[in-house]
Amino acid sequence: MKVLVLFYSTYGHTYRLAQAVADGACEVPGVDLTIKQVLETLPPDVVKAMGATDAQKSFANVPVATVDDLADADAIIFGTPTRFGNMAGQMRQFLDTTGTLWAQGKLVGKVGSVFASSATQHGGQESTILSFHTTLLHHGMVIVGLPYTFLGQTRMDEITGGSPYGATTITGGKGERMPSENELAAAKFQGGHVAQIAKKLSA
Repeated sequence: MKVLVLFYSTYGHTYRLAQAVADGACEVPGVDLTIKQVLETLPPDVVKAMGATDAQKSFANVPVATVDDLADADAIIFGTPTRFGNMAGQMRQFLDTTGTLWAQGKLVGKVGSVFASSATQHGGQESTILSFHTTLLHHGMVIVGLPYTFLGQTRMDEITGGSPYGATTITGGKGERMPSENELAAAKFQGGHVAQIAKKLSA
């Protein structure tokens, strides 16, 4: 049973969540896990001016996905930074190339799930995931979120990402904050939860 974790990351925060999601999915017996990234479409000089060059080197060895990777998977867990309450343009551009998959119904019945990051606590994490779901529904995917059986999203002792829609992290205004232990636990839980549901459906 194949699970694909597909992410776009600028400064490494979403990639760190993707690793935790992958860890959770791998704990489910029978899972064949692949982690891939969406192509960076910004010119290298722009990435450098944004101060993201070194961060992107940390996941430069992660293969870049093609649309065929989506068709091969039983479950796809997408990760994206937030851009004004929506997914990053790089992820949007990639999804906009999946028209052939849509026309052929290649993703119908597959499990889809989303995790995200934003700079601030109220930076649009939830709207990013919910607006992402629209694309998955058009593809006929079965949407899975982060249930409240993950008790970490009810914590009141710290500022933390995470909602019933999916795991999230807060990066800080300058990207100085990496995912917390609780946020990583949420991502790991989501990965395992998605894999378990996909396993049941594929059976």
